[in-house]
Amino acid sequence: MTRYFLLSFLTFTLLSGSLLAKTIIVKPNESIKKAVLQASDYDTIMVKAGVYNENLISIEKPLTIIGEEGAIVDSQEGDEIFIVQSDNVTIQNMTLKNIGVSYIKDRAAIRLNRVRDVKILHNTLINTFFGIYLQKSNNCVVDGNKIIGGAEDESTAGNAIHIWQGKRIQVSNNEVSMHRDGIYFEFVDESYIANNISRNNMRYGLHFMFSNNDLYENNRFQNNGSGVAVMFSKEIEMIENEFLDNWGGASYGLLLKEISDGSIENNNFSRNTVGIYAEGANRLSIKNNLFHNNGKAMDIKGNSLDNQIIKNDFVGNTFEVLTNSKSNLNHFEGNYWSQYSGYDLNKDGIGDVPHRPVNLFAIVTDKIPAASMLLHSFLVNSLDAAERLFPQFIPEQLIDQKPKIKPNHYDQN
Repeated sequence: MTRYFLLSFLTFTLLSGSLLAKTIIVKPNESIKKAVLQASDYDTIMVKAGVYNENLISIEKPLTIIGEEGAIVDSQEGDEIFIVQSDNVTIQNMTLKNIGVSYIKDRAAIRLNRVRDVKILHNTLINTFFGIYLQKSNNCVVDGNKIIGGAEDESTAGNAIHIWQGKRIQVSNNEVSMHRDGIYFEFVDESYIANNISRNNMRYGLHFMFSNNDLYENNRFQNNGSGVAVMFSKEIEMIENEFLDNWGGASYGLLLKEISDGSIENNNFSRNTVGIYAEGANRLSIKNNLFHNNGKAMDIKGNSLDNQIIKNDFVGNTFEVLTNSKSNLNHFEGNYWSQYSGYDLNKDGIGDVPHRPVNLFAIVTDKIPAASMLLHSFLVNSLDAAERLFPQFIPEQLIDQKPKIKPNHYDQN
């Protein structure tokens, strides 16, 4: 009976609070900070179109802040703008701009500090050092925001969406560009990252470490210093993402380091220096992906074990697979290799002779990059043919016993 009474009381209290909530209008030449201080729990603050030169607006109660089109808060190269220190806060449809660079503080347009059930929706952030910064926060949504940085080098660049230590965070439908990292996760578990576009960032489109049980799907990582780095994590699913145009001396579509027990499926790796670079990556399902026009499709080191590399399409890559070991403890099967030179006499769609995707010259250029100028020369082609007949340097066990004659799922065009 006591438990029922308490539940009824809490329900009545919440309903009463929402019924008593009011809307506060803020007009140009008025103060958003003052409106926040005067508001009661669960009030809505409507910000009219205009420019508000304010910062350090601390939100310490449940509130909804909504901007009209053209509602702009300009920090004028000063400190951060919204500091959320209460649960159940929504910030929506605001334009926030001009946070000053700091070498001692990670200033952000919107900072969430030890909160839950906060929504950051459909805002535009311009030149804000860090964009949206979550620390020790759970059950939050960051959706539909556009975040454009103006950094010229990594020392003066923050991350567009930065999350440190949280659970059940949804990051979806955001466009982020011109930052150090587009999206940064550290110690973030059970979270969902979907339908984001992260491009033209200086370091990574997505960078996450020590984060487990996360799902990344239908994102595009394009023209970043490197596409995505996944490090020291487990049980990560990366499904139907695009890793595009990540070129440079140390650029990867996807960098895997010390991760295990995840899946990388139905992704598109196109026009990257390296499609997937794997070091200490174990027990992953790498399946149904397209590797198209990359320098190296996969660079998988000898300490990567028990991975299932199945039914992928390798089309038009300079080198298909590179490794630093003569042994192979991963399973390749049913992949399509555009460099396969075998035949299919019984017309079952599977090559009658196995395919060895490691190219001797790939190993040479990995050790001596300047040797790449000899690519496609008669000498190199002759050496490669001889090595395939009498393998001494390429791993004899790294072999696809059932190479597909036609692509598995993708149109080569």
